Amino acid sequence: MTSLTLQTLAPPVALADKETAQGTEPPQYLTFHLGEEMFAMSILAVREIIEYHALTTVPLVPALIRGVINLRGSVVPVIDLAVRFGRSAGAVSKRTCIVMVETNPDHDEATQSTGAQKMGIVVDAVSEVLEIAPDAIEPPPEFGTHLRPDFIKGMVKINQHFVVLLDIDPILSLQEIAVRSALELE
Repeated sequence: MTSLTLQTLAPPVALADKETAQGTEPPQYLTFHLGEEMFAMSILAVREIIEYHALTTVPLVPALIRGVINLRGSVVPVIDLAVRFGRSAGAVSKRTCIVMVETNPDHDEATQSTGAQKMGIVVDAVSEVLEIAPDAIEPPPEFGTHLRPDFIKGMVKINQHFVVLLDIDPILSLQEIAVRSALELE
């Protein structure tokens, strides 16, 4: 398994810790493709990018879970992001990869449970890491998108194309995936 590390980036730190003499650095986003569309997610959630390879399939799970991989001794579920968005699974190519993320989608404020989890997401191709100033981000559209509104943080125009900024936590919510699994198995 080939691992691509994001060596051009500093280790994830809170945005408040990124102040410099000139001010606050713009947040960084990893851009990637699903089909013809470009998406981006905060680099703070990304741990590494690995080459796509055969996954171990798991019976009785929803179609959005492609399988699991052994990542340095840990079993990590791998989600097909296209299927999560209600599309068909894309064909695997030499550019297909797995973005390993650590999220906190099911954080419980009452119990202060972190709920942090490692997951992989399958994307058709990773593009680049970009700094995007907060004032360049437009609010999510109220209609016309093929994604659930809670999956979208905003939109940004890059090289004359709109890029959808994703909120990865609700996309990878284990509670919601478990409910979906129960419904599919009924």
